[in-house]
Amino acid sequence: MLCAIGLYLFLGSARGAELNGQLNLATTDHPDLIQDVAITLYEATEFAPVALATTRTGSDGLFHLETGRATSASILFLSATVTDQVRLLTVLGETLPQVATINEMTSVAASYAMAQFLRSGQIAGNAFRLRIAAMMSANIANPVTGEVSAVLSSPPNADQTNSFRLTRSLANLLNLCAVAPSYAKALLPLLTDERGQVPADTAIGLANLARNPAVDPDLLYLLSSLRQGYAPALSQAPDQWSITVKLNNTGQSDIPFGGVANVDWDSYGYAWVANNVTQGTPNSTKYNVVLRPDGKPADGTGGEPVSPFASGGLLGVGWGVSVDQKDRVWFGNFGWGSPKDLYYPSQTAGSPSGAGTGSVSTFDAADGSPLSDVGYFGPYRVQAIEPDDWGNIWMASLGDTNVAGGSGVWVFRNGNPDDSVSAVVDWEDAPFGVAPIPGQAAAWVTFSGGLAGEHQSSIAKYALTDTGELEQRFIAPVGDTLKVVATDFAGNAWFASQGTDSVFAYSPDGEQLGEFSGGGIDGPWGITVDGEGNVWVANFGDLAIGNVFDRGRLSKLCGANPAACPPGLALGDPISPETGYTLPSEGAPVLLSNGDPLYGPGAPPSFAPMMRQTSVQIDAAGNVWTINNWKPRFDVDILSNPGGDGIVIFVGLATPPPRSQRI
Repeated sequence: MLCAIGLYLFLGSARGAELNGQLNLATTDHPDLIQDVAITLYEATEFAPVALATTRTGSDGLFHLETGRATSASILFLSATVTDQVRLLTVLGETLPQVATINEMTSVAASYAMAQFLRSGQIAGNAFRLRIAAMMSANIANPVTGEVSAVLSSPPNADQTNSFRLTRSLANLLNLCAVAPSYAKALLPLLTDERGQVPADTAIGLANLARNPAVDPDLLYLLSSLRQGYAPALSQAPDQWSITVKLNNTGQSDIPFGGVANVDWDSYGYAWVANNVTQGTPNSTKYNVVLRPDGKPADGTGGEPVSPFASGGLLGVGWGVSVDQKDRVWFGNFGWGSPKDLYYPSQTAGSPSGAGTGSVSTFDAADGSPLSDVGYFGPYRVQAIEPDDWGNIWMASLGDTNVAGGSGVWVFRNGNPDDSVSAVVDWEDAPFGVAPIPGQAAAWVTFSGGLAGEHQSSIAKYALTDTGELEQRFIAPVGDTLKVVATDFAGNAWFASQGTDSVFAYSPDGEQLGEFSGGGIDGPWGITVDGEGNVWVANFGDLAIGNVFDRGRLSKLCGANPAACPPGLALGDPISPETGYTLPSEGAPVLLSNGDPLYGPGAPPSFAPMMRQTSVQIDAAGNVWTINNWKPRFDVDILSNPGGDGIVIFVGLATPPPRSQRI
């Protein structure tokens, strides 16, 4: 009797985890392709996926699966081998749905979102990273219906960018390979991986394309145009085949993004976003933003933070945001607009006197609660703020014109604002970027010479001594209007020189390794280093009267790891095409989240979804987040209406950094 009950409970549990699905293709002229196809449900693991259930499709492509696993600590996905070289995938996420579709569109979403985890030919990797990648897959295609997701088919995506149609062109390319195997044989040799290996099937091939999207754009477009099952598709060849997801929702329609500056992630994968100004004005905002790993605003569900938020002394945050090892989120308050006594953090009425009042704010990432009531004192108008490996918080305090004692480098030792040390410099130096050196209580610092480069720029290195004092170890004048600095695995400093349209690299002992350009670099601002050691650059464009930077772009350079550079390329050589990785419009004007034109009601339309950018960062799944800080038209921006409209995510494009992994 007990055995019978146990068998009943087992079968009941298995029946309780059921999935009804359909394999379909965007064609009616080859119905045999969806008949008697093997369908396998997998659970992804660290090294190789585990098959949980297998079945075969009926004559109409329908299938039914039963399994005892309704959820996963990692992710679940479906695989269908339609032909020897055409494998279609659907990423299901952590929970088995009751209904799912496998088609070309879900496979495009899976290959791109899982691009960093398909290098072995199968989806495998750290569970935390895979869960984030699965969320991004759902931003591209709906795994239940098999249609383009509501995210891509709605503003600020849809035809405000080309990704909505680009995904359909890629789906048409897969359809062509399925109905005409000779095209698959011709296509796959074009989609080799970083080692030059030809992919075994289309699932791997599209993942390779996601990581190297500039492959033969004209030829791929021509092939995709031979099938029109998914429409509307692209009307002309793109300059490269990245899929992007654009974000402009802060969680509150009357508080849109205004001059997004930078982003960092906590250990839960939530994105904490620095926001400069009130949209439509040049003046400081008190609101910052926190997004879920898929880019949707956090709304407090389950005790998560609520976006947007205005507490902890926030006022006109600059570029600086970071999350330390204790999941404390740090923001540098900077101040924008006028009058200063209203919009600058150290001049607030009733606050203590002296440089630094309220220039840093911090929060608990778990629930978003402020840890600073009115901000911490010390530095004055902070730009970069970063933790080192020992928990010290390093800050670049830019200061202000003719304000003595407000410019320099500050450190909160052990992350304690009540235990700080500083090294003051002349206000003309205007420190901007700071990058702690791995394994050291030391950091590289860029002296910008002013936000617009009015004075000489320099690169410097500072270290905490054994007695806890802050000491300058190195300084060298270099470049023009230096911005962000980042360190690689070897401790080399990579930094953006906006005024020379170039990136410099310095060795740990202060030797200049080179000055590099190309790959679309134009007024570089943001810098980050990926998990392989290659360097990514966000571009702001020219700071010149009359300039309209309506072709935003992301650039990639070879880093210090020769094994990660394409054959024939060396340190600093561009990997991205001369255009950079771009995001063109498909003909619809860019709108703010409230539906207004980018420059406000009644303003002329803008067709530049990717604008003047100040930051590039890589999340735990290899998605590259690039930040629209200013609008395209310099003349308008500099006087009255600078605030960019949101974030552009390049899906699966980069190797994720090691520190972004969570167990």
